[in-house]
Amino acid sequence: MAGIYIHIPFCKQACRYCDFHFSTNTTFLNQMILMIGKEIKHRANYLQGAPVNTIYFGGGTPSLLHPKWIDFLLREIKESFALDLEEITLEANPDDLSEENLSAWKELGIDRLSLGIQSFDEEVLRFYNRAHTAEESHQAIEKARNAGFGKFSMDLIYGFPSSNHDIWKKDLKLALAQNPGHLSCYGLTIEPKTALGNWTEKGKFTPASDEFVAEQFEIMQEFTLQAGYEQYEISNFALPGHRAIHNTSYWLGQAYLGLGPGAHSYDGKNRGANPRNNPEYIRCLQQDQVPFEIEILDEQDRLNEYLLTALRTSWGIDLLWVKEHYGVDLQMERSAVLAQMEEAGWLLWKDNTLSLSRSGKLIADSIAAALFL
Repeated sequence: MAGIYIHIPFCKQACRYCDFHFSTNTTFLNQMILMIGKEIKHRANYLQGAPVNTIYFGGGTPSLLHPKWIDFLLREIKESFALDLEEITLEANPDDLSEENLSAWKELGIDRLSLGIQSFDEEVLRFYNRAHTAEESHQAIEKARNAGFGKFSMDLIYGFPSSNHDIWKKDLKLALAQNPGHLSCYGLTIEPKTALGNWTEKGKFTPASDEFVAEQFEIMQEFTLQAGYEQYEISNFALPGHRAIHNTSYWLGQAYLGLGPGAHSYDGKNRGANPRNNPEYIRCLQQDQVPFEIEILDEQDRLNEYLLTALRTSWGIDLLWVKEHYGVDLQMERSAVLAQMEEAGWLLWKDNTLSLSRSGKLIADSIAAALFL
């Protein structure tokens, strides 16, 4: 099985924290979609005939697209790939959830909405420079349910600097009260080329302390646990039967094709990416060239990537699988490090799998780096 990710690199306005590839200039939007359609045809063999079970429209803001363009891209995919679809996800902002859009998306086969809520607090939304209001956040899932949608995810951001945790607790309570089935929660990250990055560098903004952010991570774990959500990946929480199928395929190491500028792909052995440059992407495809740069991974790269990814999930590292596929006995190779981590209470052992405890999840990347070969 395999997945297809389509990156729509346009937004109404720039969120102050965002480092994803996007443009607020939509002059060439129609031309961009036509070129993504062209890339679909050029890369029809990338997945080597594996049936596609998930399609994910991300960005940027794919809910900006007129439904006719979503229809166009889905038709191009259906003509070029074998499909065995389980899930089609569209990232959507609350301000785009008109009755007309929702009805059209449903008719096109979109069956899951990933809603960019970020916060239910008006002041926070204005600070982030989000295009929607707190009221639109409150109405989002109800509007989508009324249109016939049953599968959702809500995106929230924690780590907004404040004197206490009241805003974050309120965001979690309001989100969980709507029973979305899935939450994706990300810490506010200060990226160099963003507005917040510039403000931080100039002393106009002071990020929350690491201790404050860690406390909000633990609050998030407690709230979601009490609501019956499983933290099946560091940033992702789901009720039983509501895991994101597309994203889970990434963490399971399955192949996926990324389309559009800035999109990444993985064929099961090597990775690659398209340039984060809209004019260059369009120019290449106009000349029937695929603007895709391959990153060759050796065996050690693949193993370390597996350790990093698997350790972020609830199913963890399969030690027997590592030994069979890479000839590495991780328990023996990293016995001293593992003993220290176990003593600190960061690890969970079950049969031949190694995963992280709740406290271990706070430092997942550091633990993975210590296990790298």
